[in-house]
Amino acid sequence: MNVIPARLRSLQDRFAAVATDTLAPRAQQVDQEASWPAASFAALADAGLMGLHIPKRLGGLEEGLSGLVMATETLGQACASSALCYGMHSVASAVIAAKATREQEERYLEPIARGRHISTLALSEAGHGSHVYLAETELRRDGANFLVHGVKQFVTNGGHADSYVVSTKASESNEQGEFSCLLVDKTSPGVSWLEPWKGMGLRGNSSRGMRLDGVRAPRANLLGNEGDEVWYFFQVVAPYFLLAMAGTYNGIAQAALARAIAHVRERTFSHSGEALSRADIVQDKVAALWGRVQQARLFAYHAAQLGDANDPEALAAILACKVSAGDTAVQVAGEALALCGGMGYRENGAQGRFLRDAHAAPVMSPTSALLRLWAGRLLLGVPII
Repeated sequence: MNVIPARLRSLQDRFAAVATDTLAPRAQQVDQEASWPAASFAALADAGLMGLHIPKRLGGLEEGLSGLVMATETLGQACASSALCYGMHSVASAVIAAKATREQEERYLEPIARGRHISTLALSEAGHGSHVYLAETELRRDGANFLVHGVKQFVTNGGHADSYVVSTKASESNEQGEFSCLLVDKTSPGVSWLEPWKGMGLRGNSSRGMRLDGVRAPRANLLGNEGDEVWYFFQVVAPYFLLAMAGTYNGIAQAALARAIAHVRERTFSHSGEALSRADIVQDKVAALWGRVQQARLFAYHAAQLGDANDPEALAAILACKVSAGDTAVQVAGEALALCGGMGYRENGAQGRFLRDAHAAPVMSPTSALLRLWAGRLLLGVPII
């Protein structure tokens, strides 16, 4: 079932070619070694796909939320770690593009479009858990520069990206919800990295802690205005972030189901010659899982289209579709493994990887519980925070 909008299908073919030729053959190695997928990024750059959200006038593809869902879903079917890493690069580039000055376009967006620069987000902090719109990282004015002090956690592409979109407290305010975002370059003195990422799933995303010890960043690196407040998070950061994850988890669900269907079609019982695909219970299960996957995919594309159209219902749909994608990935990966029986349960098997990758969904910030809370408040007309 092709739910991808028609205008995106030729672009989807380009992502699919990279996924097939580069991501899929290396996915098991990325998982086993917990290695950042450098080959994936090199192939995406060679294919001219790194500037997904960069304006065409700067050499990019100028796609919106629908393009992001398509890209991460396509890559996620081959290697979820690569999909998440690419998704966070794309989200960061969209955040930069939303408020970029001409200088920032030249220093960051044009190199991204040419495939010569990787960016990512540095938002999460240990003290705030899932409330990623809050920050304790300090931003102090120092003449023509800012000084940045703090520790960020779960920075995808940590240590490999060339720049980081860092959230901080507004330099002149201590009000909760008032925060600033600025760009910190990888080579900035005072940037250091905590222990390597060792996750149960999504093991190649290099989701490391980042220490900023008096990092000096030019005031020209500020995105937008100081203290842009929570609206910036919910109108710019969150939509791209959540739909990148929704696409990735929908890709995992599709891959798990496809692998299970292939197994069921090939499996026969030696004592009877009966094909496993002829069993009523298996047919019922496959149909139910397929329907669940398609529902989650349709929801994600619907939410993305609402967001691209600036529809007033877009945010609630975007919040909820990430929950749907995550819940679907967990359910489908688990039941797909069961359909494969002992073969699916083998160590270092693809179904095991899908299952472990899927289980990041409920706990990855913002968590499913928090997203449901936010969506409910929006629908009831209650302040979201």
